[in-house]
Amino acid sequence: MSALLIGIAGGTASGKTTLAKTLKNSFQDKVAILKHDYYYYDQSHFKVADQDINFDHPDSFETDLLIKQLEKLKEKKEIARPVYSYKTNNRLAETKKVKPAPIIIVEGILIFHYQKLKELFDLKIYVDTAADIRLLRRISRDIKERDRTFNSVKKQYLSTVKPMHQKFVEPSKYQADIIIPHGGLNEIANDLIIKKIKDHLREN
Repeated sequence: MSALLIGIAGGTASGKTTLAKTLKNSFQDKVAILKHDYYYYDQSHFKVADQDINFDHPDSFETDLLIKQLEKLKEKKEIARPVYSYKTNNRLAETKKVKPAPIIIVEGILIFHYQKLKELFDLKIYVDTAADIRLLRRISRDIKERDRTFNSVKKQYLSTVKPMHQKFVEPSKYQADIIIPHGGLNEIANDLIIKKIKDHLREN
């Protein structure tokens, strides 16, 4: 049975992880999840000061490595994905093994921007959430989970997150097969996606 590759895109804090967890809970060990964020380049890759790195630009990710590892998973081969620290902006020396699975989910803000990556997905989902809700969620998340200050979150949002969303993320919405309004908590949309995945598993 060939793996079903699902891409979940959307703006920062839109509910991508919530949707991915919903699908994981529904299909348990049949699901492997990769986040595009795992593939951030190490801080040393950038030729600018840490505070000047644009983490929301497509060039900030080692997307070619993600593509290679997805192709390996499709070939039913185990991979060792990178591990990235949001607190230090460094890729750690350790890696994490990911076993092939019937359903492979990739989530990230920019995954529909890259043509070669986009073509790998069998199902492309865009989680569409209002900007003010996303901003409030991001402030809460970054302060609680990533040791950021309110001022640093605000500065990053205004200088890179918002403009990069408008330039790269929002246009990629129209590459999706399904656009889900109201974030990852849209139960009707979630149920339809779960049904489609069940149909695929039965047919394969």
